[in-house]
Amino acid sequence: MTSDLVATRTRLTTRFDELKKKNEGALVCYVVAGDPSLQATVEIVKTLDRADADVVELGIPFSDPLADGPTIQLGSLRALSAGASVISVLETLRQIRKVSEIPVVLMTYFNPAMQYGVERFAQDAAAAGADGVIQTDLTPEESDYWVGCAQANNLDTVFLAAPTSTTERLTIAAERCSGFFYAVSRTGVTGAQQSVSTELPEMIARIRAVTDLPVCVGFGVSKPEHVTEICHYADGAVVGSSLVDLIGKFGSDPQLQDKVFEYVASLKSATRNR
Repeated sequence: MTSDLVATRTRLTTRFDELKKKNEGALVCYVVAGDPSLQATVEIVKTLDRADADVVELGIPFSDPLADGPTIQLGSLRALSAGASVISVLETLRQIRKVSEIPVVLMTYFNPAMQYGVERFAQDAAAAGADGVIQTDLTPEESDYWVGCAQANNLDTVFLAAPTSTTERLTIAAERCSGFFYAVSRTGVTGAQQSVSTELPEMIARIRAVTDLPVCVGFGVSKPEHVTEICHYADGAVVGSSLVDLIGKFGSDPQLQDKVFEYVASLKSATRNR
């Protein structure tokens, strides 16, 4: 079973195909663009690439991040205070594309895209070098216009599924999703956790029943052992809050890039233990 609305090939789909051939899980890393600065974000993404992260979720900071916990809220506040905006984040992505071909998915809410202009946002995101977009609060039932704009610009659209998602909702999302399917490991907001939900395997099985897309698990993933466990039954793990917390802790410290590299490399090693 596949989506009726499949975008043409992107860096994202190519990367997942490569990982499948190697029987290796994907490490997806989320960072807030502009935290601690837009120029630092370029260097951080270069470091993520060097540490063998597979995909970057580049967060466009928003003042009302309803799906995000305190760590990412603080990262967004730091980024907004540093002058981050949709326009400046897209320019940052253009700078990233001069030094890296790592797949990049922009992660935001629908409000910034709507204020920017939905069709214009899709066009400019693609022109800047994005491979896909996650709009956290855009429901699949109301996404047709966006998906059409995304497809016209060769952008994947990634949807989130929660443990509470019904089979009907999963099916609707699968029909409109491309790139990969984002499985939220638990109800609530983002934030590092001590363990992986025991209900996750059953949730992954329900998602796999409605789509052939790769399934990546996020929310609460923070340790190599989490990544190893997730990659036993999913196609990849998404690490966000713990990485944003690390960036917030070291900020402009000269050790920042070394700390990011060390942490991400340890997480990536865990994806090879399938």
